[in-house]
Amino acid sequence: MARESIMQSQVPSDENDAALRPKRIADMIGQSHVIAVLRIAIDAAKKREEPLGHILFDGPPGLGKTTFATCIPREMGVSVQMASGPALKAPKDIIPYLTNLEDRSVLFIDEIHRMPKAVEEYLYTAMEDFRIDIVLGEGVSARTLNLQLKPFTLIGATTRAGMLSGPLRDRFQIREHLGFYTHAELTSIVETNAKKLKLQISGDASREIANRSRGTPRVANNRLLWVRDFAMSQSDGSVDRDIVQRAMEMTGIDELGLDRQDRRYLETLMGVFAGGPAGIEAIAHTMNVPSDTLVDEVEPFLLRSELIIRTSRGRCAAPKGYQHLKISPPQDDSASGNSAAGDDALPLFPE
Repeated sequence: MARESIMQSQVPSDENDAALRPKRIADMIGQSHVIAVLRIAIDAAKKREEPLGHILFDGPPGLGKTTFATCIPREMGVSVQMASGPALKAPKDIIPYLTNLEDRSVLFIDEIHRMPKAVEEYLYTAMEDFRIDIVLGEGVSARTLNLQLKPFTLIGATTRAGMLSGPLRDRFQIREHLGFYTHAELTSIVETNAKKLKLQISGDASREIANRSRGTPRVANNRLLWVRDFAMSQSDGSVDRDIVQRAMEMTGIDELGLDRQDRRYLETLMGVFAGGPAGIEAIAHTMNVPSDTLVDEVEPFLLRSELIIRTSRGRCAAPKGYQHLKISPPQDDSASGNSAAGDDALPLFPE
């Protein structure tokens, strides 16, 4: 009975799963190269009646790593257990997951790069030989119990693939990087999820939401849910482009997808530091925001959108950044570059 309760608590059901999350790989939009690889691997594993090879998904948050991990077991017709890397603090924490695995079932570990090294090394024999060693007792009376596991598939998801050790990365037969989505793919996602929400939305409104979603389906879904609430409160519930623009304006999301903090970063870099180069610590102190918040949350999209440039001397505003904020670039930024560089930038004229 205890074993059954553990298994049931780990298997996501259609009722408990996120309403907008695709249930099958065929329902997924985008990531066509990843889908093509998975289809072949799943088909071959089914024909051999063997477990799927271990899979590692990496990429920024919100691009579908967990969605793939929940769709694959459904395609294989097997159960899945879900764990989180930070919660696995010692080898004893992962033993219940491994011993409760069924034949050809899936163990999904999110943020797998945050597992301690001891847990990581404990997984080596489980992944390769489908066995684990359990130490019973202590001292001279201790003995080792060799426990054979049922063949299974480990699916790992990480936003920081570089933090995984080489031996662990090499034990994944399939490694796929998830990239950002195009505007057309995001538009299709918005339209599909609007139907699930029974929301009447125009094509222009769908494209407007997609353009403001930073190339990320999770952001697009959040924008769509907010627009739905805004339309129900401020209009008749149907969504057109005007409703989207008013809803986005209220939350400070502009046409490129920048929020208030993103624009404040640009304004600080351009106004206070004359466009840079400026050190991240200097920018953070000026904005009164932790520097890791800027590095992890603000800068990635600004860099990807070519609004700022990250150099060895510090951060610099790019021409597209000035154009977006409709600010004229400084006529001569060479004179102010040295003084604006900040405490973690290199001098313009080293001795």
